[in-house]
Amino acid sequence: MEINSKRVLQQIRNFERCLESYSFKEPFARFLTQFYKLNKQMGSSDRRMNSRYCYNYFRLGKALLSLDVKDRLCIAEFLCEQQSAVVAVLQPEWLTRTQESLPAKIEYIQSIYGDFLQDVFPFASELSPSIDRDAFVSSHFIQPDLFIRVQRGQLDRVVKELNKHEISFESLGEQTLVLPNGTNLQQLHKIEGLYEVQDLSSQQTLNGIDVLPKSSWWDCCAASGGKALMLLDKEPDIKLLVSDIRLSILRNLDERFERAGVKTYYRKKILDLSIPVTQQIGGEHFDAILLDAPCSGSGTWGRSPEMLSKFKVEEIARFAELQFQIAKNVLPFLKVGKPLIYITCSVYEKENEAVVNRLAETYGLKIEAMESIIGYNKKADSMFVARLIKP
Repeated sequence: MEINSKRVLQQIRNFERCLESYSFKEPFARFLTQFYKLNKQMGSSDRRMNSRYCYNYFRLGKALLSLDVKDRLCIAEFLCEQQSAVVAVLQPEWLTRTQESLPAKIEYIQSIYGDFLQDVFPFASELSPSIDRDAFVSSHFIQPDLFIRVQRGQLDRVVKELNKHEISFESLGEQTLVLPNGTNLQQLHKIEGLYEVQDLSSQQTLNGIDVLPKSSWWDCCAASGGKALMLLDKEPDIKLLVSDIRLSILRNLDERFERAGVKTYYRKKILDLSIPVTQQIGGEHFDAILLDAPCSGSGTWGRSPEMLSKFKVEEIARFAELQFQIAKNVLPFLKVGKPLIYITCSVYEKENEAVVNRLAETYGLKIEAMESIIGYNKKADSMFVARLIKP
């Protein structure tokens, strides 16, 4: 690999300037969009490298903070990449090790700087018992893949278009394809609406759940409708209510449903479920309630590694209480003998098992199933799902 040291040092300066400008008040991806608009002199190659350097840097979390920013970037590049111009310029003696496995590279960095993994993810004591601490923490140095869920019966059309555009992919079943992260799918106009970008673990949250024709469902924290689209793909002939606290999000849901060609009639409500909603829902009762609860998102930080530095541990308890309150306020509208499906994209016990057990103890719910969906060994997110039956 031929290295232009002057160019690399300029890209590092761009990275430092970008990092200094970021205040952690918004998702980094959104910040980057604005940063590039204000720095139009940066070409596509410089932008690509800047994004890579920033995301790799964030993967260190709060580890090795005593080191210079350049040194931390070099370590992050060494751990995350098998080829790095930054390593070649700043630590050329490491180049012979860049092709080694991640565990070997972690061990090498520890031999120089001491144990640092505990500071990459300093919330390990909060993890659900089913999460392998070391494997989960180490996974933050690996960029997750891009997963798409293909509409039932449309796999051949989607595969044909991917092949036509020479886009590499791997099939993980009748409806799931995995692609390299960063794959540009916007050019595939012919199959727009035939697939949804959706993480592998998210696609598995409704496994084993029967969706019967004519049944009534309430997706109570619907956001942009990813789980509701899975419901409709399983069985389009259902009575569906979607709700969220934000009108703008429900508008996004409408656009997404239209793009997917949804023909099912569905209703929408803007609801703040942290408080009782008896007046808004009235005497309506549902055959199932889907609660994809607001959470820390800690199982998805491989995609948004800036959260490793931004997140504060006290937020876990705040989310757990909010999750319980939302469940409390939707349970009166669930029919007897029917399921509340509780989902988070968190890896924290307080948001997962503890909330489910508290609901079961408080309201006599039967825990039919409860599990973490492990994604860190599949270059995917990690999630949690439970089914509770109302007595």
